[in-house]
Amino acid sequence: MQQRAALEERINGISSLTTRLQENLDLAELAALEEDEDILNEVEANLGKLYHKARHSQLSAFLSAEADDCNTYIEINAGAGGTESQDWAQMLLRMYGRWADQNGYKAKLLQENPGDEAGIKSATLEISGPKAYGWLKTESGVHRLVRISPYDSNARRHTSFASVWVYPVIDDSIDVTIVESDLKIDTYRASGAGGQHVNTTDSAVRITHQPTGIVVQCQNDRSQHRNKAQAMNMLKARIYEMELRKKEDAAMAQHSAKTDIGWGNQIRSYVMHPYQMVKDLRTQHETSNVQAVMDGDLNDFLESSLAAKATNTR
Repeated sequence: MQQRAALEERINGISSLTTRLQENLDLAELAALEEDEDILNEVEANLGKLYHKARHSQLSAFLSAEADDCNTYIEINAGAGGTESQDWAQMLLRMYGRWADQNGYKAKLLQENPGDEAGIKSATLEISGPKAYGWLKTESGVHRLVRISPYDSNARRHTSFASVWVYPVIDDSIDVTIVESDLKIDTYRASGAGGQHVNTTDSAVRITHQPTGIVVQCQNDRSQHRNKAQAMNMLKARIYEMELRKKEDAAMAQHSAKTDIGWGNQIRSYVMHPYQMVKDLRTQHETSNVQAVMDGDLNDFLESSLAAKATNTR
């Protein structure tokens, strides 16, 4: 039923694009005969919007890898630099939450480790919706911020780093075997801003997979058992994503452009001073509207990185 609904949505979307394109072409023809500049300008604007929808649909068709249809986890970790990097990590957490809201996805905070003075040391979001992992998978990497620090009394410019890790929420149809003896399971008291979300018992769970060094944690629920189950799902997803990445790296190794793209390393710079610029270092896509990006306007960056990746893996 899910596959049928997804196919119907794609077919209906293409039919709608075709119909609206023809309507605008007919309207343009009439406006040209009547020399109506206002209508011609309106048609031009409509065709621009249709172009972006068509490009989005085209890229969506490329999202056919094994896990692209899955929901996704986004794990954010502050880099070295104390309060500056922790504040930057929280800004990224907000950015992805706003992107989810704007695009009809549901974002759920699974774990948050507050910073010492401000921001966060780490956090994990679960984003649910059509092809969530497919659209966001190229966001994994290091994100760099340059700005005048609000925490520096001398108003000096600071550079901060935070890492983002995106991996799919896997379902029961994907089998991932984990040996119980390979796990180190710790429980601790959940931290938070206060109020009803702070637990008074050791309900938060941290699981370390010792062979790979992967660490996951969950403190979203008051129940230790439910947090452990969620953390196990996250661990399986991380191990599965690691295997996917190995396969992808093997495929990319056959393509000469791999070293130029540098997937998984520093991927994007956000400069707020001395000029305004967000630039993707893999695709060279950039914008001067930094505030819009921080408010969740990421689609142009997602589309350009997915298009580049599709080109280099075909």
